[in-house]
Amino acid sequence: MRVTISRKAHFNAAHRLYRKDWTFEQNDAVFGKCNNPNYHGHNYELIVGVTGEIDPETGFVMDVKFLSEIIKEEVEDRFDHKNLNLDVLEFQDLNPTAENIVVVIWNRIRKRIKPQFELEVVLYETPRNFVTYKGE
Repeated sequence: MRVTISRKAHFNAAHRLYRKDWTFEQNDAVFGKCNNPNYHGHNYELIVGVTGEIDPETGFVMDVKFLSEIIKEEVEDRFDHKNLNLDVLEFQDLNPTAENIVVVIWNRIRKRIKPQFELEVVLYETPRNFVTYKGE
């Protein structure tokens, strides 16, 4: 029997969407207000789901406390109250769109989760705009 456990978390971060190899006008045409050279911020919400078999000894898929610690170390401690473009190594040369952020988060968490578990990360950039990544 496979079950998914989920943990919610959040972080606040600033970013600017732009390509270094494009002119300001090109960036402005594609990214609009998100191309602000002074950056802008979001209150990101995150849901991390881990799917696997229930351990007959513990009754857990995995200990949610352990999942919470992974999220804190791999996401919250690294991204919260940061400028993603300037302060987070993964975004030095990667545009910090919601799509790229969710893949970076998934990769950071994936290395800490046993391979027999499936991992899904849902990232809300705003209450109405969100992305999902399952490692595919």
